[in-house]
Amino acid sequence: MLNETLGTVLIANRGEIARRIIRTVQRLGLRAVAVHSEADADLPFVTEADEAVLLGPANPAQSYLDVDKVLEAARATGAKAIHPGYGFLAENAAFARAVVNAGLIWIGPAPEAIERMGDKINARNLMERAGVPVAAGTREPVTDLEQARARAEEIGYPVMVKTAGGGGGIGMSVAHDAEGLTKAFEQAARAAARFASGDVLDGPAVLLERYIERARHVEVQILGLPDGTVLALGERDCSVQRRHQKVVEESPSPGVTQELRERMLAAAVKAGEAVGYLGAGTVECLVDADEQDFVFLEMNTRLQVEHPVTELVTGLDLVELQLRVAAGENPEVRPEVEGHAIEFRVYAEDPKRFFPGPGAITVWEEPSGDGVRVDSGYAAGTTVTPFYDPLMAKLCVYGQSRAEALELGRKAVDAFKVEGPKNNLPFCAELLGNAEFVSGEYDTGLVGRMRAK
Repeated sequence: MLNETLGTVLIANRGEIARRIIRTVQRLGLRAVAVHSEADADLPFVTEADEAVLLGPANPAQSYLDVDKVLEAARATGAKAIHPGYGFLAENAAFARAVVNAGLIWIGPAPEAIERMGDKINARNLMERAGVPVAAGTREPVTDLEQARARAEEIGYPVMVKTAGGGGGIGMSVAHDAEGLTKAFEQAARAAARFASGDVLDGPAVLLERYIERARHVEVQILGLPDGTVLALGERDCSVQRRHQKVVEESPSPGVTQELRERMLAAAVKAGEAVGYLGAGTVECLVDADEQDFVFLEMNTRLQVEHPVTELVTGLDLVELQLRVAAGENPEVRPEVEGHAIEFRVYAEDPKRFFPGPGAITVWEEPSGDGVRVDSGYAAGTTVTPFYDPLMAKLCVYGQSRAEALELGRKAVDAFKVEGPKNNLPFCAELLGNAEFVSGEYDTGLVGRMRAK
């Protein structure tokens, strides 16, 4: 049935995630079509696909973000379905709708679900109505500084200021007082203007919410089935962040009690049911590390970068589940978590200040062995260009216990050899020697504290 329904799948993405999706597509006996820019022509995902189509120049707007070119590539190759991966067009409701209108299968949630969850304020309000805990904050878009000041006084400082749309920590900052709010609002407003459609609001849409001083970022993997069932497939801790962007993730989260974990899983199911979610998605939460309580943060309507840690502790292939759900199947899934997994994002960036450091790769030696998984987008002889996110690979380790995973992580990081571009492997090694991280009692401020020393 899967082959008849899907047949050929076009992956509208690049690098390690395109390569990872291709692997499952081909394992299931389906054809994989890659699309690529001129800058990515020599990357492994292009040659590993059954067919590859050049979209255009390196500029994403002329290649990976060009909807017409992607759809034409699907028509030209006979693709029946499109998998967006993450980033680029993955959470673009207009693209999802264009795929469906073209008579193709969209491997993701309905465009309406993407729209409803893409606006953080609407998402918060919907979750609150569904009985999911949300942080004290604005219930309508804040479009000018005077509004922001009034709302901040109502909420109480400190407040988190961020865009109502978009993701990846862009435009996000904390205001501890009225003076700090001015700078934070202006920063968020500039970022929000890039996401605004221009036909809804008179000004850029900004969201304010109560800031949790010692927070953990914990997310729940959900899977919505065609019969309406929503499953929670465990949770992941994503608290190791720089510039509000994740760099290391692990599952299960070492900083939450079993009682709190069960409440978050139940809330995530409620969230998925409230939006009629279909396929793989993530409900992100902020956990108050001191109070052992949580609030809804946002929902990501796509596969996450860190999905491998869930796959390692559950034994599931989330991409396969996405494909089967998109084909109309209701796969039997038993969400049981065993052992411990950690993912280290290997970036082409300075390991101290975390600024991108693209360049040609002269040496690329991946670690291997039991409990080690590497999802990579590059190889020796290829080049990390400045046009895209500098993520080169994801180094994942799995052990029966967290202590075993940490030790395996130390060995794997040491064995991973990359020369040419700057890379953050030294940071990963530093983290694995950090007493706070090793204890498991860390929070989102960990990297800031490490760099303040």
